Amino acid sequence: MTPRRAATALAASGLLLTACGADVEPGDGPDSGTTTVARCGEEVEYRLPQRAVVYEGGSADKMFVLGLTDHVRGYVMPPANPPVEESPWAEEYAEVDMLSDDLLNRELVVDAEADFVVAGWRSGFSDERGITPEILDGLGIQSFMHSETCYNYPGHPVEFDPFEGLYRDLELLGEIFGVEDRATEVVAGLRERVAAVEESVPEGPRPRVFVYDSGTDQPFTSGNQAPPDEIISIAGGENVFSDLTERWTSVGWEAVVRAEPDVIVVLEYQDRPAEEKIEFLRTSPVTRDLPAVRAGNFHILDYNEAISGPRIVDGAEGLAEYLRTLPPAS
Repeated sequence: MTPRRAATALAASGLLLTACGADVEPGDGPDSGTTTVARCGEEVEYRLPQRAVVYEGGSADKMFVLGLTDHVRGYVMPPANPPVEESPWAEEYAEVDMLSDDLLNRELVVDAEADFVVAGWRSGFSDERGITPEILDGLGIQSFMHSETCYNYPGHPVEFDPFEGLYRDLELLGEIFGVEDRATEVVAGLRERVAAVEESVPEGPRPRVFVYDSGTDQPFTSGNQAPPDEIISIAGGENVFSDLTERWTSVGWEAVVRAEPDVIVVLEYQDRPAEEKIEFLRTSPVTRDLPAVRAGNFHILDYNEAISGPRIVDGAEGLAEYLRTLPPAS
């Protein structure tokens, strides 16, 4: 599904309820002026943020879909992300600053005078790069983590299916910013779309699907803690690596060959185009005889349809539509 088609789907579902965050009036929390919600498995007290820094499209999309543009100081967008001009929220992106096209780091957040950072554990936040919720707490900077990434968060792990994690994030952000009604409406719309996809899945055997993120020596793929695993299930397929309790991980090509995938979902990065990856799969002596490759069964998944954010629903809709065009799996 292209970003333009994603925008159409969101508009049709009524999720783009307001053109910009200025139309939403967030309220304060209880009498204390704070709101306590969970950050992974840890209860955290939040003040109403005014200068949020968001990492990658998924974090930005969660803020924008809730109408919180006025509370975003800026975004960090590494090269893999598609151009923001192609986003369903292109107008919202235009209203805030691009702070960096590199990885999230502490100096950037401090320089931006941020009071709130939205990212994932080991997907933005990182011990190695010295930017963790604990470190930011010590600097007086609030942080929020994608629930999908919490399954191995040190000290406070908690596991959510990726789609439930998305809904939970929107509801928690709604509480933090005092826009609970907006969050409830957005989540209801997303759930309705997912239910419609699931109802459209035909009876019979499900095609076996391999997610090809990248890698030539070893393929990088999705385990059961990342959105593509559930996207595939909702759309009517079976992830051949759904038994791996990982978000994204490397596997051996031998395991891919043994899995005999009927379909290959290829991630589209701005800096690593899907067509180049497909050409590798078609020409490599290891993969050229895979059932999916012989049949030409490739489906391209946009980067922002594969990371935690509202566009994973677009990813499920697009893959389901593609799978319905294939002959029934044997």
